[in-house]
Amino acid sequence: MTLSKRASWFLIAVGVWTWAIWPNFLRNIWKDDRSWDHGPTGFFTVHLVLTVVSLVVGSVVGWLGIRGARVNRPGAPGDDAVSSDRLISSGR
Repeated sequence: MTLSKRASWFLIAVGVWTWAIWPNFLRNIWKDDRSWDHGPTGFFTVHLVLTVVSLVVGSVVGWLGIRGARVNRPGAPGDDAVSSDRLISSGR
């Protein structure tokens, strides 16, 4: 399966959005009174894990979008016959 240009740019936008939102969210959680009580609380730990997982997923999604956009780029190396190792395959 090859991603369309629109889908590729959407995935890139989701990756950028993730990196714009989640670090700010973690800064706000860090400052929250419920986050610390002689060390990190469960409230902080849960939100830290949520932030880390979201950043990993956002990074992977953005990376897939970049790969899709690079394959769809006109004039890309091998553009006349896109090599199968550069495509994101669904196995179909």
